[in-house]
Amino acid sequence: MRGRDVVRRVITGQWRLAAGGAVLAAGHQAGEVLVPVVIGVVIDKAILPGDAGALVRWLAVLGAVFAGLSYSYRFSFRLAERASEQAAHELRLELTRRTLDPRGGAETGRLPGELVNIATGDTKRAGGVHVAMAAGTAALAGLVAGGVALLWMSVPLGLLVLLGIPPLLGLAHVIGKPLERRSGAEQERAAHASGVAADLLAGLRVLKGIGAERAAVARYRRTSRDSLAATVRAARAQAWHDGGMLTLTGVFIAVVALVGGRLAISGDITVGQLVTAVGLAQFLLGPLSILSWANGEFAQGRASAARVASVLGAPPAVADGDGEPPRPVRGALRLRGVRYGDALRGLDLDVAPGELLGVAATSPAAATALLRLLGRSADPDSGTIELDGTPLRELAPAAVRRAVVVAEHDADLFEGTLLDNVAAAAPAGADGPNGTAAALAAAAADEVAANLPRGTATVLTERGRSLSGGQRQRVALARALAAAAPVLVLHDPTTAVDAFTEARIAAGVREARGGRTTIVVATSPALLAAADRVVFVDGGAVAAEGAHGDLVHEHPAYRATVL
Repeated sequence: MRGRDVVRRVITGQWRLAAGGAVLAAGHQAGEVLVPVVIGVVIDKAILPGDAGALVRWLAVLGAVFAGLSYSYRFSFRLAERASEQAAHELRLELTRRTLDPRGGAETGRLPGELVNIATGDTKRAGGVHVAMAAGTAALAGLVAGGVALLWMSVPLGLLVLLGIPPLLGLAHVIGKPLERRSGAEQERAAHASGVAADLLAGLRVLKGIGAERAAVARYRRTSRDSLAATVRAARAQAWHDGGMLTLTGVFIAVVALVGGRLAISGDITVGQLVTAVGLAQFLLGPLSILSWANGEFAQGRASAARVASVLGAPPAVADGDGEPPRPVRGALRLRGVRYGDALRGLDLDVAPGELLGVAATSPAAATALLRLLGRSADPDSGTIELDGTPLRELAPAAVRRAVVVAEHDADLFEGTLLDNVAAAAPAGADGPNGTAAALAAAAADEVAANLPRGTATVLTERGRSLSGGQRQRVALARALAAAAPVLVLHDPTTAVDAFTEARIAAGVREARGGRTTIVVATSPALLAAADRVVFVDGGAVAAEGAHGDLVHEHPAYRATVL
């Protein structure tokens, strides 16, 4: 997908409103052309002959012209603005659907703040081509109507205007190219700066805890200065564009006025026609200025459309299967020869239905890769992963995630009550408050609720920042348990809690997940001791498996990893 495809879809998607706005805008400019023409006629037909009746009639005509052009102006840009807003809104919805697509891929290489910037600023600029199009259409109509009026009075004047418009438009397009390039760079750097700012704010507590505030400030300062430099370059391009267009239009108007004056002196046109010619020459400055502005808006709109297209056209991270896992989901997982980058190198793993399996990995990259593959955020480079005998590649990503819930280590909470955060994941028809209470108890999050002013009805701030790290972790774990998924994958769910609470959580998870498949990817001795079996992953492959106690005594590398 390219920027021009997005611009085409923006225009065709609101073509009725756009066409109505363009027609009315053209009518407004035609009315503007009629004003000096009617004034010239009034001079020749009423004022010079001294005909009062003709004066009244032509003044009534002039009033009707003003009424028509006023109506056309107001409603043309009302339609154009509505088309602009609706087109931008539809682009935002499409970007949201693409970003939330279960296949993923839209977020690759982009910070969350950058995606937000594209979905707000760039969609608005891309939708704004409707206003620019209405204005540009009006300007062209005004130039053509002015040229026709001048042609009616004088063939040389009319030909000068009509033949001068095409090269003027070509030069305007050439002048707008640098602005388009630099506007795209400006938006890209601004979006990156927004993404970095959002990223730093999200990790502010961590940065303060490790004393990395200076480094974070320095990083944002560099990013902000890059964004400022790109903005200055875009502003310079805008200034050169506006100055160049002003020079072109000024020269064009001067030539028209000069030719009209010579024709009047030679007697080829009347006094009224001279007044009309001067009025039309002054009028033409308006359409040319509008055309200059519209050209700049189109250039910026095309640059933003290209950024929107880069997200909409981003390749999916995983293939789009169309199958569904067998019902009911037993929860048997089978991995054979799984390779993924440098993290996993021929991993073989079997998980029995209802088993609580611990996975300890020497490399955090291996643990992260396993989570991505099980949650189908990515597909393995080679090898197969099967759920109840069906390859995950053949299943729809959304169907996989309904059956296999991967609870990330850094899961976010949302603004709302603690109970809402936990119950949000509970399936329809679940055991209501009793099921939620069981999940809270298993994750030791009932203690968190007991220490809050209104218990589970306490409203949490955005991302759960009103809680400590350990409290957030327990609430997120309770939410994962409340989902009651056939297969649950937990990643280091107790790194921020004390040893006593960790032991209680290990027992709670085992009890709450009884009969359902659970994989705990962690290096916590308490969690691994509660597992039915532990698999030790070293060098991207299974190096050993067995009970936690046996591995601690018999395998030095395992002992070094978990102890």
